Amino acid sequence: NHFHILLTPLVENGVTIFMKKVSTGYAMYFNKRYVRTGGLFEGRFKSQGADSDEYLKYLFSYIHLNPLKLKYKDWKTRATAQSDLLQEAYEYRHSSFKDYLNEDSRSESMILSKDMFPEYFADAEAWKTEMTEWITFPVEGK
Repeated sequence: NHFHILLTPLVENGVTIFMKKVSTGYAMYFNKRYVRTGGLFEGRFKSQGADSDEYLKYLFSYIHLNPLKLKYKDWKTRATAQSDLLQEAYEYRHSSFKDYLNEDSRSESMILSKDMFPEYFADAEAWKTEMTEWITFPVEGK
């Protein structure tokens, strides 16, 4: 019912224009394919600018680990090995997680601009370390 995407607009209102085209186009395709009508997503799209490197890095990590919530609603507090959680995130087919490990076998990777984050993640190992740190970061109050 929703998705997360990190975009860099190339023109004024570029994100709004892009999201309108994507959500409308996909809804039309899906409705035609499954002989249905109506919207597909949970409300209108929401956007927020990333006004600092710290917040941008947070968003980047959040987006790539968010699929863990699909299987484990309590993934931050459950006693699951970090390697198992990394594997779950890695295996989620609708994520660019694999692409940032330089495993470009997915056709979807062609739309990514992986070079937008060079100072954050120098290589695949740095990316994996970042994800591990987010998985093991303690939950406030726990």
